[in-house]
Amino acid sequence: MADFKGRVVLLTGATGGFGAAAARYFSKAGASVVLSDLGADRLEALTEELGGNTAMLSGDVSDPAVSERLVEQALSTFGRLDIAVNNAGIAHDMMPLPKTPVDVAKKIIEVDLMGVFYAMRAQLPVMEQRFRETGESGAIVNVASVAGVVAAPMLSIYAAAKHGVVGLTRSAAIEYARRGVRVNALCPSFARTPMATDFLDKAGDNRDAAEASLVQAIPMRRLAEVDEVINGLIYLADPASSFVTGQTLQVDGGLSAS
Repeated sequence: MADFKGRVVLLTGATGGFGAAAARYFSKAGASVVLSDLGADRLEALTEELGGNTAMLSGDVSDPAVSERLVEQALSTFGRLDIAVNNAGIAHDMMPLPKTPVDVAKKIIEVDLMGVFYAMRAQLPVMEQRFRETGESGAIVNVASVAGVVAAPMLSIYAAAKHGVVGLTRSAAIEYARRGVRVNALCPSFARTPMATDFLDKAGDNRDAAEASLVQAIPMRRLAEVDEVINGLIYLADPASSFVTGQTLQVDGGLSAS
């Protein structure tokens, strides 16, 4: 297990499949964590479960004020911000591009792309200032998707948003390469999280066929397990990965290589 003792980690989408697993890992590895998600009840339950050095703030990442308040909470509660994991995101039902409702498209862009922009806009100056004052660097991990590096038919607006996250990540990484902040993107394929399992549950008796269709483009022909994806996230967040920035780490069973 990587050592995050004394580090302060800000994590959005904290009660989802990846978020909750990451929160538990960071907490167990000694970090203080600031958790955020939409549902206050589930967030409170996770905060209580982790105990110790844990703070929370419920809110919608599509509101730029939420990102600002999260950074302020990290500073006021723990005095610093070392790592930010911008994990909050939503998906839409599979459908052809012309059938995608405009309001759905706008919501996906506002949460999945603009939410990451708002987050980094609040996080980067604080991390840069700490680097200038103490020489201690920070790290940002944006949870994008393999749909951010390859085409995703029937998920066009989701793919557009995630491509945008990759673009933000790479650009910010270059801007801050000598300012003490590493910025990378994690790009998983479909994993065994509620985002995928809820879709499969809708298939009812055809669930097995739906899952086979979902993974048909993945050379390993299976969904990723949550822990397999979290291993990649931890690698990017780990201070030991000090020369890794501007990268997209595809945890996708070989999909992007095919």
